[in-house]
Amino acid sequence: MNEPNLIQHGINQKLISLNEDNKTITYCFQDKKRNYQNPEEQVQAETFLRLILEYGYSVKRIRQYESVQMGSSKREADIMVYNDDECKSPYIIVECNHQEVTQAEFDQAIEQAFSYSGVYPTAKYVWVISKLLNAYFEYLQAKPLERQTNTLADIPHFNSDSTPDYKYVYDPTDTRFTDLKQITEAELKRIFKQSHDALWAGGQLNPSQAFDELDKLIFCKIWDEKNTSPNQPYKFQIYKQDSPEQLQQRILSLYEEGKKKDASVFDKPIGLSADRIKTVVSYFESVNLSETDLDSKGAAFEAFLGAYFRGDFGQFFTPCNVVKFIIEVLPITNAHRVLDTSCGSGGFLLYALDKVRKQADNLFPNYKTDVNHQKKWFAAWHDFAQFRLFGI
Repeated sequence: MNEPNLIQHGINQKLISLNEDNKTITYCFQDKKRNYQNPEEQVQAETFLRLILEYGYSVKRIRQYESVQMGSSKREADIMVYNDDECKSPYIIVECNHQEVTQAEFDQAIEQAFSYSGVYPTAKYVWVISKLLNAYFEYLQAKPLERQTNTLADIPHFNSDSTPDYKYVYDPTDTRFTDLKQITEAELKRIFKQSHDALWAGGQLNPSQAFDELDKLIFCKIWDEKNTSPNQPYKFQIYKQDSPEQLQQRILSLYEEGKKKDASVFDKPIGLSADRIKTVVSYFESVNLSETDLDSKGAAFEAFLGAYFRGDFGQFFTPCNVVKFIIEVLPITNAHRVLDTSCGSGGFLLYALDKVRKQADNLFPNYKTDVNHQKKWFAAWHDFAQFRLFGI
């Protein structure tokens, strides 16, 4: 369920209410009013509703802004899910962050959530969330290195005795799992920027190196999306009790599989540590890059490149709106050959392919259900892509 639908569903279920100008949110069961203009509060509201509407926990067992005694001082835990209706025995500790949080700030939020868990011996799970990132852990009473060894793919659903081995599955039949989601242009821009910033890490990699490595991982991500079968888990995600090294091996395998298709695309190995790969995977694992709108991807990529490369590296990219206009004006069909003599990132070629795909959609509207239509639809744009698109 996407965020606007989630909020509306929460309003319909009388779990929350918003005032007329959407500036104040009320959590109805606790009768708590908060500033909904605060970006962190928006994440808090969505997480609260997910716990109830998606994970199945009772609103009676959820408390927000709980006071936690930390030595001589008091702190405030964002959300606690309890084992009991009396809310005496904490079960899940949730720490929420706004979408602009840096990787360092997110890591600090993990430490903060663990410090709350240490106060309550019954607390078993930790969930730290921002708009873009999720981290799940099993809490084992402050065992050494548990943030590395006790990572989870997800928290348990209500009345479940175990946590799933993975979270993201292509076209799942089991409601415990979810498929990848399409996202907005603004969200994609943030993911590009924040994942790049996390790789760059204030100078540990220069911006050009960080971009090259991020490019390889995006290649792995899309390869995984294209080659995962229905009801099977994606490999480009963090599994239960996944060590960084285990995740690294899966990503390297995806990279090698993809390179066999065209070894000239990437001729150098991935040069990131296991921890850095895990960081990037955490940003992209829930996103369906293949299905996210081409205009959004183009604009996000353009903005990302513009911030680091335009001018500094002598590269200049045609704006997406110009590319789109030119392709719309040209009478391109799958019978034409298309050549871009200075293709750069391939924007003209991508938009030409997208135009031909949409033509195929119109020619064979039943391609999703009619096998004969499906074959003709696939040939109409795939042969064009394979034999009639050229870039230098």
